[in-house]
Amino acid sequence: MPSPAPMPAGRPLPVHVGTLLVEVTRSGFVESVHHGSVIALDGEGKSVVDVGDTVLPVLPRSSSKPMQALASLRSGLEVDEADLAQICASHRGEPMHIARVLALLARFDLTEDDLQCPPDLPGNDSARSDVIRAGGGPRRVYMNCSGKHAGMLAACVTNGWPTRSYRDPDHPLQQRIRATIEELARERVAADGVDGCGAPVLAISLSGLARAFTAFTAAPPGTELRRIADAMRARPELVAGTGEPDTVLMSDVPGLLMKGGAEGVHAAALPDGSAVALKIADGSARARMPVLAAALERLGVPAERLAAVARVDTYGAGQPVGRVRLLDRVLN
Repeated sequence: MPSPAPMPAGRPLPVHVGTLLVEVTRSGFVESVHHGSVIALDGEGKSVVDVGDTVLPVLPRSSSKPMQALASLRSGLEVDEADLAQICASHRGEPMHIARVLALLARFDLTEDDLQCPPDLPGNDSARSDVIRAGGGPRRVYMNCSGKHAGMLAACVTNGWPTRSYRDPDHPLQQRIRATIEELARERVAADGVDGCGAPVLAISLSGLARAFTAFTAAPPGTELRRIADAMRARPELVAGTGEPDTVLMSDVPGLLMKGGAEGVHAAALPDGSAVALKIADGSARARMPVLAAALERLGVPAERLAAVARVDTYGAGQPVGRVRLLDRVLN
């Protein structure tokens, strides 16, 4: 099993510089640019697009969630389709998300106090406003990773493992997650970190991330891998939230599996096993969709299926005055 490119001495991870991918225009003026890396694999695992530093390790952040959920399923966790989608989620704290996370905890005799993700307010504007108007404040269950943490706790209860230490890298569940990520990425983890939610995050290459997503959509029906892919695709509103890019594209593109992560990471796979993984070097979220849409189009997804998220405008006085756009020929 190979490892990603070696890390320079004195750095916990290499600086991910990538290639100039995106420019941001305002009134005809190029105001900003974004560098990054993107790889697209066809159904046979061959590179269709390979731009930037796709063999250097990155922290996949929440794009790791399907792999983390797989380790829980393999550990004997039994949940239905909707719960599985919620466990893979970076939800926006809407009532449908909160109710499901709390119900999942209760089913395993757990409470919100068992969650070790940090308190937060809902990410959805309407849900956040409703909480504030009602006099509420940050709660652990509102945090976008609370479904993942609830799933990890449920797996611990299923196996009689300690719940207080479930985030510890040496915990049996975290060790299984590490082995699962290495298996699907087909490479060794390059570095360990702590994600924004407090759980471990493990560095792999973009190539490895794309290979991992391929494993989910290429898996035979009924397998644990396919169960996760099918659950996320069937309930995309639980995976992300109302109007979020993952929700929109998984609803509009038949068979698409898609999961974003913080700091400019995104991964997606199609039913034929083709896949995309990308990282925007400066961590910008706004640059991701033009790159992802172009890469998916190269894999055969019709442009009209991607239109809802492919165009990202810049605004002045509430009106579009420019665009966040992929540079011409950068993926050719």
